[in-house]
Amino acid sequence: MRVVIAGAGNVGRSIARELIANGHQVLLVDKAPEAIKTASVPEAEWLLADACELASLEEAELETCDVAIAATGDDKTNLVHSLLAKTEFGVPRTVARVNHPSNEWMFDDLWGVDVAVSTPRLMCALVEEAVTVGDLVRLLSFRGGHANLVEMTLPESSPRVGVRVGDLTLPGDAVLVAIIRDGTARAPERDGAVEASDELLFVVDPEFEAELAYYLSPRDRAAVVVDA
Repeated sequence: MRVVIAGAGNVGRSIARELIANGHQVLLVDKAPEAIKTASVPEAEWLLADACELASLEEAELETCDVAIAATGDDKTNLVHSLLAKTEFGVPRTVARVNHPSNEWMFDDLWGVDVAVSTPRLMCALVEEAVTVGDLVRLLSFRGGHANLVEMTLPESSPRVGVRVGDLTLPGDAVLVAIIRDGTARAPERDGAVEASDELLFVVDPEFEAELAYYLSPRDRAAVVVDA
């Protein structure tokens, strides 16, 4: 897989190292000469150019990339790069870094963003997930918010404790994708039962989050979804 990363700062270089270690080809693009530290990621391709200019992206042969990652510290740059990658070069998947949570609403498919990653939101979500039992915690949004990855640590009081996975009647289009038990992640099995203190991971439409939270841990509907 060929991946272009706009922004060769600490974040961009760290992502590049991980992708290269997993066998992918990586191109790092940055317009700041001081950011071109080829020795830091010698296996990557490097390009000194503006990731928001068509000519630069043509030089980078963006149309040959499978994924475009906008990892700069500027939200405007990340939005423009994602939009050009998607609309002008047909990159199949775009991932954009959100630096300021107040801008998160713009990072959707209208701007060519498939996945928006908000570091402040993720950190808050991890804190909430660590201390909250019985609340549904949003961890990540996909496709501009049309589907969310959410988590709940099942409380002992939940009426779903001991219920077979195959017998769970989840609301809407909610899908149970993983169960974390005793620190180990496992795929849900139809004949397996959910247990108290299980961390349950779901992909669900935001429209059904409150209903899912109430189904798993019935109480005041207004207080069961934590927007981290």
